Amino acid sequence: MKLSRITFKDILRKYGIAIVLVLMVLVLTIIKPAFINPTNLFNVLTQSCIFGIMALGMTFVIISKGIDLSVGSVLAFSGVVAASFGQMSEATEKYFPNMPVLPVIVPILLALGIGAACGFVNGFLIAKTKIPAFIATLGMQTAARGFALIYTSGRPVSNLVPSLTILGSRLFNVIPVPVVIFFVMIVISHILLNKTRFGKNTYAIGGNITAAEVSGVNVSKYLILIYTFCGLLAGLAAIVFAGRVGSVHPGAADGYELTAIASTTIGGTSHSGGIGTILGAFLGAMVLAVLRNGFTLLGVNAYWQKVAEGLIIVVAVIFDMRKNAKRD
Repeated sequence: MKLSRITFKDILRKYGIAIVLVLMVLVLTIIKPAFINPTNLFNVLTQSCIFGIMALGMTFVIISKGIDLSVGSVLAFSGVVAASFGQMSEATEKYFPNMPVLPVIVPILLALGIGAACGFVNGFLIAKTKIPAFIATLGMQTAARGFALIYTSGRPVSNLVPSLTILGSRLFNVIPVPVVIFFVMIVISHILLNKTRFGKNTYAIGGNITAAEVSGVNVSKYLILIYTFCGLLAGLAAIVFAGRVGSVHPGAADGYELTAIASTTIGGTSHSGGIGTILGAFLGAMVLAVLRNGFTLLGVNAYWQKVAEGLIIVVAVIFDMRKNAKRD
């Protein structure tokens, strides 16, 4: 009897978020059969892509016992700059009127480069000045949003070239391109976290930074790499955002950093450091996407969605604290 109880707890601890997701899907399917429609399921996946991609980078950060509050603003900043280099020649408010249409790789590299640069600055400040990650990334959050507003004078950047907006379309008119990008990044992030020295040292830093230093880990170097990778994924999310929406506003992705953190937290990544998985981040993003889609189908006021998300985050953190307390 005792063995059975322990086994059940182990299953709940390891697969709890997956069980919650399955139950949510079953309940919504019973209440609203339209939920299980393939078109709607693809919509759920597509809705999760942007904050889901950022959640992958956030997983590395939180495993290292850090936090990044800047990814939403970094998305906006890298997005408006990339979009300004990806406008059609006949755009009414073209940022560079005399510039010819550039290959799509140019705005993509710009977004990735700006995202990575912002992440690098975050990591450098945290590693070299020892200021808390909360303060460093809060500063970047404000600065990046300010740069986005200065660059655009508060106006959206629109009329993007088809080669950029195609990133928001569907392959073979069936599979959304953002979903493909999301799943590719899930695989890459999983490999980085579980099969490379980068991932191993990320866990080591979060588990015990002093022990990691003693064992020869260059903590400063890896902290910079962790935040740079997180910023890089924010830049990638900016490209997906531009492709989906067809324009980028300097106020875009406001609050997305909290959704990314929520996805990672709900997925089981511990804010105590050293614990977390890419699969968990994906499942956490799906829980939030299913919750939002379900609320929409049920006609629930959108404001209650925020309340529900807040409660879920608090419950997830309480569960994490109790679980780690038992381990200690």
